[in-house]
Amino acid sequence: MAYRIGVIGGGQLARMMVPPAVHLGLDIRVLAEAEGSSAALAATAVGDYHDADVVLAFARDVDVVTFDHEHVPQEVLRALVDAGVAVHPSPEALAVAQDKIVMRERLSALGLPVPAWAAVRDAAELAAFLDGHGGRAVVKTPRGGYDGKGVRVVSAADQADDWFAVVAEGGDGALLVEELVEFRRELAQLVARRPSGQVAAWPLVETVQRDGVCAEVTAPAPDSDGALAAEAEAIARTVAEDVGVTGVLAVELFETLDGRLLINELAMRPHNTGHWSIDGAVTSQFEQHLRAVLDLPLGDTAPHRPWSVMVNVLGGPAEGTMADRLPALMRDQPGAKVHDYGKDPRPGRKVGHVTTTGADRGDVLARARAAVGFFED
Repeated sequence: MAYRIGVIGGGQLARMMVPPAVHLGLDIRVLAEAEGSSAALAATAVGDYHDADVVLAFARDVDVVTFDHEHVPQEVLRALVDAGVAVHPSPEALAVAQDKIVMRERLSALGLPVPAWAAVRDAAELAAFLDGHGGRAVVKTPRGGYDGKGVRVVSAADQADDWFAVVAEGGDGALLVEELVEFRRELAQLVARRPSGQVAAWPLVETVQRDGVCAEVTAPAPDSDGALAAEAEAIARTVAEDVGVTGVLAVELFETLDGRLLINELAMRPHNTGHWSIDGAVTSQFEQHLRAVLDLPLGDTAPHRPWSVMVNVLGGPAEGTMADRLPALMRDQPGAKVHDYGKDPRPGRKVGHVTTTGADRGDVLARARAAVGFFED
């Protein structure tokens, strides 16, 4: 009988787990939040992942539960474990990704490089941090922020008063404040770990953000010497092994102006910065995640070509869908690989991505940008 994998969350990450599951002969099932989700083709249930009864009913007939996102409440995760369901990543590991203050505490305890930070509970504490760090800082809500949401650059303590009110009402009581890092560029290191301990890493990649949203990824990261890549991989391996991550772990990094690496964020699931691997690596992050959560041997992460570039389609066509534009793109760019997330176009929304590969980085980047241009008005 085929392994049965249950994925909580019906977004594009769950959608992109479906092809490798089919290729591996796995039975993949998805608990989607709503009808018409990105992963609707594999959605065997629709329901609220905050409801333990809904999630337990979904998990009753699967061998392992994994996730499209990190937002499932701890009490629901614990209910799954108490019912004997295999949950990967575990509640203990996910707790580090679910709360940015917990994340910073754990990374600091490991001695890993992070920006200067503090948990602040009111404007006075924020003012003190600003005074000690050049008068500007980054404030983050501890939970729920992604793609630029829940992140704000402030230069005065009263600029976070609305968020202090929200976290006070929610019971968390604190915001995360960090130094405003001057960085040369942003990088990401992805690894995968299986429960028995095997870890595999993809090449370090460079990312470009626009309005807080990942826009482009180049693999491998240009102008990265062996020492920098080795340091990034060592950081990711340390996190994966100490926290006990099962599945894919993405570590987003700043490379500072003086050449240091600082950890920005963690994600314990397939991640936007690893989408290039679908077409650019021997084993994609989605296949690897499925292998890892089932504790199967991990695959080869080597790139197919010297360079891969992934560019997100943000917003999509002003009229029609990506599918309407596909024939023209295919005629113009037969080598481009298009991934349509099945989402309605909306300004700033990730509705798909395009990947190109080749031997010349400039050419690969130009082709990827040109391909995305077919879908963005």
